[in-house]
Amino acid sequence: MKIIVSGGGTGGHIYPALTLIDAIKSKRPDAEFLYVGTEKGLEADIVPKAGINFTALKMEGGLERHFTLKNISRAANAIWSIKRAKDIVKSFKPSAVVGTGGYVCGPILLAAGLMKVPTLIQEQNAVAGVTNKILSKFVDKIAVGTRDALKNFPADKTVYTGNPIRKEVLAAKKIDGLREFNFTADKPIVLISGGSRGARSINNAMIDVLKSAAQKNSAQFLHVTGKGEFNSVVEKLSEIDAPNIRVVPYLYNMPTAMAMADLAIFRAGATGLAELTARGVPAILIPYPFAAENHQEFNARSLVEAGAARMILNKDLTAELLQKNLDELLSAPDKLKSMAAASLSLGKPNAADEIADLILNLI
Repeated sequence: MKIIVSGGGTGGHIYPALTLIDAIKSKRPDAEFLYVGTEKGLEADIVPKAGINFTALKMEGGLERHFTLKNISRAANAIWSIKRAKDIVKSFKPSAVVGTGGYVCGPILLAAGLMKVPTLIQEQNAVAGVTNKILSKFVDKIAVGTRDALKNFPADKTVYTGNPIRKEVLAAKKIDGLREFNFTADKPIVLISGGSRGARSINNAMIDVLKSAAQKNSAQFLHVTGKGEFNSVVEKLSEIDAPNIRVVPYLYNMPTAMAMADLAIFRAGATGLAELTARGVPAILIPYPFAAENHQEFNARSLVEAGAARMILNKDLTAELLQKNLDELLSAPDKLKSMAAASLSLGKPNAADEIADLILNLI
């Protein structure tokens, strides 16, 4: 059995793809995989390191949502990429082709669909991306990460599965997090992250919050700034030396941090939210305002409406508003507990297995 997997541009497309590969391997150890990505995307580095065969399509970028001269060039490049994709499919002879998002999925899934190879796309967000909307007309099956996304696709081929969760997220233990970050179990722990690259607006708002937290010492904070923002944040907090505060540039072991968190302050990327809900972590969400189709705000609203999170729009974010929300939640353990239960009810820890089954059934 041979399967082509494609997804690129961001970790939010790549890591779900790798999780799906692991899930299929657990069911079919004989399966052989080829990952199709771009030359310049993160996948060109991450996928080979995971021991998976990788080939690249030369892509100029996705189509913009309105007419531009750049779209003409990109459309021509996309046509050439479809020809290259057809050659890849002919050569590899896959039993199925799977896409997890990003414009690189377009040519390979379109080529596979036209060649009658079974196809599936996985849409992580509440609002579907342009590529997946187009591909939905050609693929055999669509797995969506949220119920809100069901309305974006044909009902007869769409299944609500949730988003794939890394096994490490579910396996991590709170006690391991407490030991790794030298925190204690007698005070609530807040995990702050603006994504792998950080978020300047969140970092700026957290400066005064952390200064206040150092004086109160009533809660513990693990703040992940992003590598590019770390020095600036540390400089602004130079007078703080408090045992209840940890500031780090990047976390290689986010699952362990999530396992110990009582509350998270996050952006609203689909993968991060899937992991938080799988662990039942309540959150204050600050959606990235420039995400395509404003999909992060829609992702966040799903959790807010379920009672699992609060949302602060990026344009409204201030240290005072963030502090107010933190104080209200940290002083109300029953409220946090009900939010945690609501979060856990949204989690889909078996999503990867469900999607793997859909793929194998197609084959």
